[in-house]
Amino acid sequence: MKKENLKKCEGDRDDCPIKDVLARIGDKWSMLTVIMLSDHDTLRFNELHQLIDNISQKMLTVTLKTLEADGLVSRKMYPQIPPKVEYTLTALGESLVPPLMTLYDWANKSMPAIKASREHYGQPVPR
Repeated sequence: MKKENLKKCEGDRDDCPIKDVLARIGDKWSMLTVIMLSDHDTLRFNELHQLIDNISQKMLTVTLKTLEADGLVSRKMYPQIPPKVEYTLTALGESLVPPLMTLYDWANKSMPAIKASREHYGQPVPR
């Protein structure tokens, strides 16, 4: 990262792009939703809900709305009864997948060392 870019992230500045992006997509539900959508061309709400373990319907709704507001997910509603809504990644959302997968791979590879360190320091280890 260039030094001039790092200057934007010093202190508690609001114009730090990494803080803003991570605040929005850094939670586990957003990351999992993007990854699940990247594995499928299009998914309906209930399909996504079944694919993402332990997410409530409310949390999935909030997550999808946030991702849509950020331009990462597209929502298409069909005028029929019962209502049909489909979700897909936008081009911007697709561009997020490679960095997310890099982080996912790093987490999988590093988790044993992280767990060992947490145990050493008496921190709870996620299951």
